Amino acid sequence: MVNVSVKFPSYDSQGRAFVTWRPVEVKLTLAGAPAGASNVPVTVSAKSSAGGGALAFATTLTHLGTPSINLNLPANGAPVSVWVGGLYPKASASYGDVVLEVRAAAGNQLLGSQALMVRVRKNADDLTAAERDRFLSALATLNGSGTGRYTSFRDMHVGGPPDLEAHGGPGFLPWHRAYLLDFERELQAIDASVSLPYWRFDKAAPNLFSRAFIGLPDSLNRVQFSAGHPLLGWVAFGAAGIQRGRGVGPTTVPALFSEAQTLNTGGSLHASYSTFRNMQGNPHGSAHMSHGSGWITSPPTAPRDPVFFLLHCNVDRLWAKWQWAAKLHDPADPRSFTPAAGFPPGHRLNDALWPWCGPLAAPRPTTAPGGTLAASPMTAAPGLSPKCRDMIDYLGTVAAAHQAFAYDDVPFQK
Repeated sequence: MVNVSVKFPSYDSQGRAFVTWRPVEVKLTLAGAPAGASNVPVTVSAKSSAGGGALAFATTLTHLGTPSINLNLPANGAPVSVWVGGLYPKASASYGDVVLEVRAAAGNQLLGSQALMVRVRKNADDLTAAERDRFLSALATLNGSGTGRYTSFRDMHVGGPPDLEAHGGPGFLPWHRAYLLDFERELQAIDASVSLPYWRFDKAAPNLFSRAFIGLPDSLNRVQFSAGHPLLGWVAFGAAGIQRGRGVGPTTVPALFSEAQTLNTGGSLHASYSTFRNMQGNPHGSAHMSHGSGWITSPPTAPRDPVFFLLHCNVDRLWAKWQWAAKLHDPADPRSFTPAAGFPPGHRLNDALWPWCGPLAAPRPTTAPGGTLAASPMTAAPGLSPKCRDMIDYLGTVAAAHQAFAYDDVPFQK
């Protein structure tokens, strides 16, 4: 019986495959070919559920893939490569809502298949109820009522010497990209279908700022959730609960730079990272302060409030969108990152990032809560001890390696 094995480069512990907009190389191998056949023509395409993800196929690594591709598979079982990625902008809402299919060109017989997910980071306000609830459940598990792995992330983003590693220089964006990636991978170790959503803080977000999602503060700035909410037992500092000011609500549009203003200066796209990175003040700092008061308004306490991670996911998305628009993903291009001059450790291109690296000695912080960056079953990049330069080409636009995350409105381009 003729069949085709479909082998993705990596799977999670349950044998599931995931892609982003960035294609990965998949091997197709034919078995059981008819006697005397030299090859078997096949068509590779995808079957999608309503509202599910979609796939693009090509014979090389490119953003120019098509919804289907015709290949000839050798009868001798030699593998053939096909590059498979999400068909932008059609991302998945759940695992298995898109299936790769290999069918015989003659007769359309199904010869092989693989269910998968086009997993990308999405606007939190646009999540389905199921996506929202999976994220909140994983987040609550990570917190573990104050005893879970979440405490490491709380303790990474604190005052004193660690604050100098994360803020105040060009390392701000690479450091937080590594931080978010570490956090997201811990969530995905709990539920691989989860991606970290972002709060687009230049627009109102009524679905996000609700008791069903990230909560709403009462008159005493204590965040309130709906009955049965996964974060009702949230503990980040002593007792259960979250302290957040009432400056942002369901209809609030914070007073800060819009996305267009952040990406552009003087009416045109920022020409280099040296000017774009000023977004650390506005909109980043302004988004923190838009809440008026509470943990989120101060760097040493901000990660105690889970909205912090959605805020910073949007900061990283803005960097990713600028990189895409400016076509600046190459760490060797000085426009991609500020050249090394006049900055402390942690802010230069080839500096290793604390707390995922050593040395744990002055002038670097002497402790490393959380240890190395979480490994991923989907990719080896950026490694357990990333450097600033490793966080620039996150999609593998220039290098061969990618970091297995992408944004719903930032395509892959090569």
